[in-house]
Amino acid sequence: MKLQQLKYLIAIVDNGLNITAAAERLYTSQPGVSKQLKLLEEELGMQLFTRKGKSLGGITPAGEMVIERARIIMREVDNIRSHAAEYFEEQRGSLSIATTHTQARYVLPEVITGFRERYPNITLDLHQGTSEQIADMVAANQIDFAIATGAQDLFADLLLVPSYRWDRSIIVPKGHALARLDRKITLHDLVEYPLVTYVFSLSGESSLKRAFAAEGLEPNVGFTARDADVIKTYVRMGLGVGIVASMAADCSDDNDLRVLDAEGLFPRVTTWIGYRKDSVLRRYMIEFIQRFAPHITSRQLDQLRRAGNQADIDALFDKSELPLRGACGEQVTVAA
Repeated sequence: MKLQQLKYLIAIVDNGLNITAAAERLYTSQPGVSKQLKLLEEELGMQLFTRKGKSLGGITPAGEMVIERARIIMREVDNIRSHAAEYFEEQRGSLSIATTHTQARYVLPEVITGFRERYPNITLDLHQGTSEQIADMVAANQIDFAIATGAQDLFADLLLVPSYRWDRSIIVPKGHALARLDRKITLHDLVEYPLVTYVFSLSGESSLKRAFAAEGLEPNVGFTARDADVIKTYVRMGLGVGIVASMAADCSDDNDLRVLDAEGLFPRVTTWIGYRKDSVLRRYMIEFIQRFAPHITSRQLDQLRRAGNQADIDALFDKSELPLRGACGEQVTVAA
């Protein structure tokens, strides 16, 4: 059995059982991939895939087991290479990150700018999506870091490092009735209007919906989007009252929108950065975590590299106060 065969096997699976597509991804020939698959099945004495003529129809139960172990083996191969790179090529490498639009648009630009200045030869790939899409990228072993909020149940294979907390903000057109209130907005006020907010996770009920339900209220969600800028566009069109992450409430929108405080209306939520439990964190990866979550101490960073499970991470930050990100580019402050 060769590592090349396991690499080809995983590529076939990750390309929808299309051997031609797998060969193109690997920059090799389709007959070569087919030959190595045949040799692997012969050595193991089992079929890894069902066949439909000359095409692969599905994965056999035995194949599922072999593929799972092959992924573990190839990840360990990557870890060995990363260990070697720690000593010989620390200034070179790659970092692939999957996150939501809000993080990519409003939080990461400053982090990435500083990181690129420090590591100009590290290739950065940034992918955007919903929590479910990010989880799919994790499952396909396509990324090094995932950055998201909540939805921990989707990321059981990752170690999640709590990074900061945030509240929601309400955005309305200037002149809106809510902007003229001389008191704090309530949930009873909001149910009078259609709401424009983020796409809800398919994995569970939104904390926004739970807040309304706790008051015996049913919100009128008129429109959802994954992009805060799209939400603002539809608020400008008069489609409804916007509810976005506080850091997405940009004060440059003040020409035609009003940002209204929603602190206390909804549960405060935590954004985390996650990586695989079996990953080897190279020095530049550790530095990226520190830039994204600068409250983490050097001692905690050192312990992160040795953490083996989520319980270790939770214990490490159990007594730490997470920063709170505010609206309109407000500096990170310590949460009460």
